[in-house]
Amino acid sequence: MAEAHWYVVHTYSGYENKVKANIEKTIENRRLQDQILEVTVPMQDVTEVKNGVRKQVQKKRFPGYVLINMVMNDDTWYVVRNTRGVTGFVGPGSKPVPLTEAEMKPLGIKLEELVLDFEVGDAVTVTSGAWEGTVGVIRGINPGKQSLTINVDMFGRETPVEISFTEIKKM
Repeated sequence: MAEAHWYVVHTYSGYENKVKANIEKTIENRRLQDQILEVTVPMQDVTEVKNGVRKQVQKKRFPGYVLINMVMNDDTWYVVRNTRGVTGFVGPGSKPVPLTEAEMKPLGIKLEELVLDFEVGDAVTVTSGAWEGTVGVIRGINPGKQSLTINVDMFGRETPVEISFTEIKKM
């Protein structure tokens, strides 16, 4: 499988969160979780003073842009490019150019290598969240989102549930 990279997508100003939500919905509907790993609108904390009152607010770091960690192929390009509110990828012509490690460092995006001590088929216990105490078998691992899919018994049926790496422990 091809390697995932971070790409910058240009959007209409003010549509960043809407574009993010639309892409995430399309990922879910088309089952592209293994190809489009993460969609983010970089935010920063800013202190504003209005009427003599200091207030901490979050502002978009790059208004009009959304960052996407994805495997570039015809399907993912089409999905992102044809999302309402997207004007195009950042790059020369029609070919998107991934961000380099040097460009990603100031954005706070870390390229860290994950070493997992579990694999598909292992039994795990959920340690926090809504499924706390539940035992399940790993059916899929998504290192990009730092989550895994486990099957849990719900109403007598095996049901897939997505759980963060931090919410489980190996049995």
